[in-house]
Amino acid sequence: MDDFDNYLRKQLEDPEFRREWEDHESEYQLMITLMKERSAQNLSQNELAERAGIGYENIVGIENGQSSPTVATLSKLARGLGKHLVIRFV
Repeated sequence: MDDFDNYLRKQLEDPEFRREWEDHESEYQLMITLMKERSAQNLSQNELAERAGIGYENIVGIENGQSSPTVATLSKLARGLGKHLVIRFV
């Protein structure tokens, strides 16, 4: 478990924080997953943007929670990370 996971676990003890997290969990998970995977591959936002064929601003917006990417953009990001996009309802 990394520092963020420990921090999140502690914050989720606060009922107000937990409600906010649950209301927007998908968006938060996307932000976290993108940042972790980009970091694990030692890629800058610019490098990922080039690999994915999208604008740098798109990645910045997604990672700071200011934009919600389309499925097409998520597919490009996945390919840029050498991954495949899989969407499931669980």
